[in-house]
Amino acid sequence: MRPRPNFAPRKVNLRELMSRTIRIKKGADIRLKGRPSRQVEAGSATATYAVQPPNYLGIVPKLEVKEGAAVQAGSILFHSKEHPSVKFLSPVSGTVSRVLRGEKRRILSVVIDADGKGESRTFEKINLATCDAQRMKEAMAERGFFPFVEQRPFATVANPEIHPRSIHVSGFDSAPLAPDMELVLAGREEAFQFGIKALQCLVGNDAIQVGIQPGQSTFDGIEGVETTIFDGPHPSGNVGVQIHHTTPINKGETVWTMHAEDVANLGETLQTGTYCAKRTISVAGSEHASPKHMTTTLGCEVQSLTGDPIDEESVRIISGNPLTGARTEASGHLGGLHHQICLLPEGNKPKFLLADGWLGLGLDKFSLSKSYPTWLLPKTKEFAMDTCNNGEERAFVVTGQYEPVFPFDIYPVQLLKSILANDIDAMEKLGIYEVAPEDFALCEYACTSKIAVQSIVREGLDRLMKELG
Repeated sequence: MRPRPNFAPRKVNLRELMSRTIRIKKGADIRLKGRPSRQVEAGSATATYAVQPPNYLGIVPKLEVKEGAAVQAGSILFHSKEHPSVKFLSPVSGTVSRVLRGEKRRILSVVIDADGKGESRTFEKINLATCDAQRMKEAMAERGFFPFVEQRPFATVANPEIHPRSIHVSGFDSAPLAPDMELVLAGREEAFQFGIKALQCLVGNDAIQVGIQPGQSTFDGIEGVETTIFDGPHPSGNVGVQIHHTTPINKGETVWTMHAEDVANLGETLQTGTYCAKRTISVAGSEHASPKHMTTTLGCEVQSLTGDPIDEESVRIISGNPLTGARTEASGHLGGLHHQICLLPEGNKPKFLLADGWLGLGLDKFSLSKSYPTWLLPKTKEFAMDTCNNGEERAFVVTGQYEPVFPFDIYPVQLLKSILANDIDAMEKLGIYEVAPEDFALCEYACTSKIAVQSIVREGLDRLMKELG
């Protein structure tokens, strides 16, 4: 592997941001139609809410409630079988109406019928001046916030028993149709600051890293963080990219990551003593009549966000961003770690060979490889892309398509082939500890061979985690 650039971390005042800028040259911004406006609307309350264990990687759920049980916001629904201190809480008050199971009785969803009373379990308020790392871990666990902490390597729910080297927060989302973090955190600066101070109790004052965009003022005045500017296309907003270009992960090291909104939720919960499960999400896509930002509650019904009835045969609803999200239905629920709902054309309609097919000029098509003349158009041009793969899986060959969109000092194709060959030594040497499936999303988009790259990376991480015990 090529030697990594040496970016020695140092404490930086927010007023000196311009002295620490990292330019990300590799990547691509996929310009989808239907970007959300800066309008923020309050989503309507829904009849049901759901907490879905498959959203949280690396845990086997063990139920603590039965169907018909009454719960408050903040009541425990289930915990991780391996790490019982990792608890999953109800976002609203009501009654557990059903527990949905899949194959081998795997729990897929715990659904709560909301009662609209807004009753909430009360927690002790935390005094950060007298709080040490162990006390803060206990407080976060009791308040259900470890499910929102991701552990690297392996990109799974964090293990509270492991002490992280540092905690990283991405201050912006560069994915297609992503929410604007300025709107997400508007009016919540105090809660975010309190959340940062809480995380400092875990790792110390100099180990909270925040990545921001050029000119972003969202985090002006936030104390106790080391801030780095990342200038470049997607995936510059991925926390894995930011870690790689500042303080890369070595074997044996562990870092934690959190979404900025979850940091604010943590701060508000610790301040007020009531569980906060807010979500400010982007509801967007070319098939949405009025793309916008909406405030809602974790696990709400998707149909409360999409508005008018949707023809699901011609429109695909995605919980999460278009590159990494999961297909859902209008009757489904917002994913626990998702901050977007995207509506895209399904791509199941036949295309005329000479117009929309492979012999067409492609004047309305986006391409990373400049296969169509649209690359000559202004960068403000947006495209309505459907979900069609335009082909089936083919031989996995070296095409050179991954490297231009993969901003890691890692050979992506060689790493993927080492995973397919189950070569643990090669996986480690090629940098698997630094990556997560989302970091390969653009590779999957660019792949002519139609290889499910993200699934391969996930399988490799799971296999390695099992191998290391």
